[in-house]
Formats: sequence, structure tokens, C-alpha cells
Amino acid sequence: MCGIVGWAGFDRDLTLERATLQLMTRTMDCRGPDDEGIWVDRHGGVGHRRLSVIDLEGGRQPMVAEQDGRELAVLTFSGEVYNYRELRSELVSRGHAFHTKSDTEVVLRAYLEWGEGLVEKLNGMYAFGIWDLRSEELLLVRDRMGVKPLYYFQTGDGVIFASEPKGIIANPLVPRRIDTGGLRELLDMVKTPEHAIFTGMHEVRPGHFVKVRREGLTKHRYWALEAREHTDDLDKTVRTVRDLLEDIVSRQLISDVPLCSLLSGGLDSSAVTALAAKALAAEGAGPVRSFSVDFVGAAESFVPDPLRSTPDAPFVRDLAEHVAADHSEILLDSDDLSRPSVRAAVLAATDLPPVWYGDLWPSLLLLFRAVRERSTVALSGESADELFGGYSWFHDPEVLTAETFPWLTSTPGPFYDGTPLFDGGLLNSLDIPGYRRAAYFDALAEVPVLPGETGLERRMREISYLNLTRFLNTLLDRKDRMSMATGLEVRVPFCDHRLVDYVFNAPWAMKTFDGREKSLLRAATRDVLPNSIVERVKAPYPSTQDSGYEKNLRDKLAEVVAADGPVMALLDADRVRRRLEGPITENSTQITRIDLEVPLSLNAWLDTYGVTVDT
Repeated sequence: MCGIVGWAGFDRDLTLERATLQLMTRTMDCRGPDDEGIWVDRHGGVGHRRLSVIDLEGGRQPMVAEQDGRELAVLTFSGEVYNYRELRSELVSRGHAFHTKSDTEVVLRAYLEWGEGLVEKLNGMYAFGIWDLRSEELLLVRDRMGVKPLYYFQTGDGVIFASEPKGIIANPLVPRRIDTGGLRELLDMVKTPEHAIFTGMHEVRPGHFVKVRREGLTKHRYWALEAREHTDDLDKTVRTVRDLLEDIVSRQLISDVPLCSLLSGGLDSSAVTALAAKALAAEGAGPVRSFSVDFVGAAESFVPDPLRSTPDAPFVRDLAEHVAADHSEILLDSDDLSRPSVRAAVLAATDLPPVWYGDLWPSLLLLFRAVRERSTVALSGESADELFGGYSWFHDPEVLTAETFPWLTSTPGPFYDGTPLFDGGLLNSLDIPGYRRAAYFDALAEVPVLPGETGLERRMREISYLNLTRFLNTLLDRKDRMSMATGLEVRVPFCDHRLVDYVFNAPWAMKTFDGREKSLLRAATRDVLPNSIVERVKAPYPSTQDSGYEKNLRDKLAEVVAADGPVMALLDADRVRRRLEGPITENSTQITRIDLEVPLSLNAWLDTYGVTVDT
């Protein structure tokens, strides 16, 4: 995994802007601690920071393709292409010669062979930019599910791009502003595709590429979820899911550096870990290495809450013993989650206020720091819930008729409401309910359906689509930023587009055939899992229940009030005062403290990044 930046400017000489390109590249240090490279020509320049994973010696970037001493195209690439060996063989048969063993060179040669058509060939997680010197054209590509990030900002004569906003705002041409739309996006859990919060900045949408020429910028879709008739019976569907998972996990075990699995004791991560252990054993490669996270004292003090009915630790140990994993349990002190240096590191990694998920941001960062001491690559279970129907809202009758995003209905909704302390007049002017409603119906209009598809099957297809295209991206962003902040590459087998295509079209009756959530995944992996995990009910990533953590949040907000921090212009001072004077429950939860997390995160961002709010 790596960090990429670039700049196309058709009315300027970028060879005079090398220092700016260097500054942009250096912002990607955390994503690529192993190497740095810059390439610049008159109208195009790219930078690269490398995390070495495959072909440690030969995969340096930016990578330039030459012919007869003439430079043809230059590539800056982040991610992994899991079918690069097959593509390499095909390209060799077409006359291409390779000088490295890296997947990066495969992508570059594939561009020379197929042009923009290379996107149809790739299986993996990736974001890259290719500057074609022959046509003076920039191609920006993002993987199908949006596992790897890619942002851009249009200038008067071209575009600036990077893996993260920090690489773009390092360029003096880019203002640090946020308008009403950006503030709405921050304060509601809608995740509008392409919206990047900063005014004028955009994300390349998953499954899309962007072409930039002197004439302007155009967007192109190369992949999207499609509705297809599912003709396989239940037994064949279960077998196909298993076959796909075995192939996917085996491909994603390819690495020239130490690799591990992130294990929560839930069905998703346990299935990945067990299949990885099985594949490694078949190769005689030794036990799978795995890591889990928990909080000091949590085993003795755990109390079920609306999101988590059971602690993770007993199930983690069952799975680790079952597959004979080389397992490590990372124990965190909840006080560490509030440390200023940790909170600052989270913000520096996100470039945006990490308003949702609260303590999950710093705990992930600390987990990944510990994992990185022993591994460089990790497998994770993201996307299984969205794909197989694991969340509670898939099974809530209210969701069937609710005209809003499933995760914002009455049961999970309070978890995502961070606005109680905000000024009422501001909230009225923002009209977040109206913004949410418009975003919901825009998303609904995209949903592909089969001719004549109605009733429950159509509604569950809609709910699946909303989760896969709106909710999942928030989890992928969180995992990417926290892992790359520590130089750890996280791979997500359940995001393989072949599996997504197949399961998206399986009927809802199949996905719940045993009366449970994620029936297909459970059936496909039952034989490699202990019964305790097969029968376990879905539980999210662990969160601290320590009331001391909430007290730390209150103390920090009190400091913001005393210093008249920038967020105070957006808050209701009386509401804040009453909140700070109120009691703290013995068992603090994400839901009870989200109203503190949001303004604190927003204040830190406004202050640290010097963002101007236009409302």
C-alpha cells in the first residue's frame, strides 16, 4: 500500500513547481514509510510514497514506461492487484517485456496494451494516476468498491489529486473552506458519493475513472452493482460462496512481508482467519498469525448495550484455538484513547473530523500500531455485513417502510445523531432532515432491479444497495486511514467484486434461509469454525464502557468552552452548559457520548486545519 499525489496543469510549467509537488508527496509519509519518488514534466507531475509489500527491490515508483528511449507514460499506484500474475502472463504473450516482479509494472503495461480498458481486467483494491506523455492526458482510477481512497481538486487549468485530502491542501492553490453542503455532510450519516467535504474537492467514485485533458475533465463508470436473475439453488449457492471465498483469501495471502488476520470473534473475521489458516496449512506455511483488541478490565465489567450483547474475548479464543493460530490479544487502557497525542494522530490521518464511531478511531489506531510491530499486511472482515445482511436493521420491520437510510431508523439512529448541542437556528438553516431525505431518494433512484421485481425482494435489494454504496464506505475509510497512519496494509476479502456481484443477486430468502442473519456465509464456512462462533449473534467492533472516558470528553469540551474554540460559533452555549453539568452513567456507551464526540472532533479540525466555514 502506498500514498500517491499528482498535478496536471496545462497552462503552466510544472517543472518550476517541483518543490510544491515534493511538499504534497511528503504528506503521504505515513502511507508509504519505505521509499519516495517524484516525476515531473512540463504539464504533468506525480509523487509517490511506498509501503513495500510485493517485489521489495523492483517495485519503486513513480514507474515510467519507455520505448526506444522515449518516455510513454508514468504511473503512481496505491493498492494491490490480486490477479497480476495472470495478467502478466497474458501481457507477455502479447509481446510485453517485464523488468520487475511487481503488480505495479503489470498495471503500467496493461495501460499500454489496453488503454483505459485495463480497468476491466483488474481484480484488487487500488487507486492510481497515469500521466500519458503521448497525449498529455491524466487518468485517475479507483477500485470497484472504493477500498482505496482517491481525491481530486479542479484548478483553472487542470487538476490536483492525492490519496488523502492532505496531499491536495498542501498545494497553495487549494483553499481550506467548507460550505453548507459540507457541514451537512459532516453532521449526518449519508456519505454522498464523490462528496469530499472541503469546498471544490471531490472523491473519484468507486468503480469509476476520471480523465483529464486540456479540454476538461470527464467521469466514466466502469463497474456498478447490477440486478441479475439468480438461477442457482441453495446448495449450489452455498458451494459457490465457499469456492469464491477460498480463491479470494488464497489470492490475498500473497505477500513478500509478514501477514496476519484481524480477529474479532465474529463470523466475518473468523471465517477469513479460518480460511487463511486452511490455505496456509495446505502450503506448509505454518500457523496463521492473528490479532484481537479489547480493553483492560472489560472481561470483568462488560455490560450488554443496544449495540453489543456479548464481549468478543471468549469467541476470539475459541477461534484461535480451533485453527491453532499464533494469536495476540492487544489490551488497551481507555485513558489512552483520550491522550492528546493519540487524538492528534487520528485527526492527522483523517484530514476530516472523525465525528462518527467515537472511540473506535483511536482504538483502531492503537491496535494497528501494535499489529505493525509484527506484521505489514492484515486481512479484515469488512463488507460481510453489508453483503450478507448482518446488521440489525436488515431484520427490523420498521426499515421496510421507513423512507430513510436503514442505519438512521429508530433503533440504531441515536448512535449517529451528534447534533444535540448545536445551535437550533443553525440546524434549522441546514435542514438536515431535508438533506437526508433528498440524499436517500437520490440513492434509491440508482438501485438496479429486475423486471417485475416487487415486494420484499425489491425492498431488500434496495437495503442491500444502500448499505454497499453508502454505509460501507464509511467503514472502509476508517479502516484505511487508521491502518495507513501506521504503515499497515489492510486487505478486505469480502470486497472482491466477484463475490459482491454474486451475493448481491442471491434472493433474500436464501440470505436468511436458516432464520438468522448472514445465513449463506454461515453455511459456507460452518465446517471450519467452532460452533460457538457459528451460533454467535452479530456484535460490532468493541467500544470502551469506561465512564472515565466520557469524563475525559467532558473535560475537553469544557476546555473548548473556556477557550471559546471555533466550534462554539456553531453550538448552543446553554445546551453545552447543561450537558457538562449532567450526570455520567456508570457504563458509558457510544450512544450516550456521541453528542460530545462530534463537537470535539469538529473543533479540533477547524482549529488545526484552519478551515473557514461558509454558512
